Amino acid sequence: MKREEIINIFKEAGVLLEGHFLLTSGRHSKQYLQCAKLFQYPKYSEVISKELADKFKDAEIDVVIGPAIGGIILAYEVANQLNVKNLFAERENGQMTLRRGFSINEGDKVLVVEDVVTTGGSVKEVIDIVKEMKGEVVGVGSVVDRSSNNRKFDEELKSVIKFEIETFSSDECPMCKENIPVVKPGSRKVFK
Repeated sequence: MKREEIINIFKEAGVLLEGHFLLTSGRHSKQYLQCAKLFQYPKYSEVISKELADKFKDAEIDVVIGPAIGGIILAYEVANQLNVKNLFAERENGQMTLRRGFSINEGDKVLVVEDVVTTGGSVKEVIDIVKEMKGEVVGVGSVVDRSSNNRKFDEELKSVIKFEIETFSSDECPMCKENIPVVKPGSRKVFK
């Protein structure tokens, strides 16, 4: 797919938001990606997941796994496209783990997926689980790569799209200077 097609899907699905946002880092931005919205629409989930799965079609993969929550639907759909087993890891007492009887067999070739990779912290935790169970990580896939190559893991990352969002400190923020209300994504709370 061409970048323009992906951006159009993001806009249609409400993934790419424009405005004045307060990020988890404390920085501000004019844009925000809410990738969870993509997975509201099976037609977009399927198209984007196929695009990602195609990047790994020549790899020998036994299992696709993603961290809860962002990676659950993506892992399922990529596994579906590759016709392999699907798992998700989730937090228990603050630590990423496999639950619900999920397991990785020694020697399984595993693809780790996530909706958005910024630092890759959750991905790194999933990679550690795979390695602890003596599985082999064959790669990492994401819908969006926002990492600027500043990741917490060394495995190769393939993404559907790379996306850079300019951020500002609050004292340098042009939207703050224009008194545009700031919104914390995922909530309706407005900060001054």
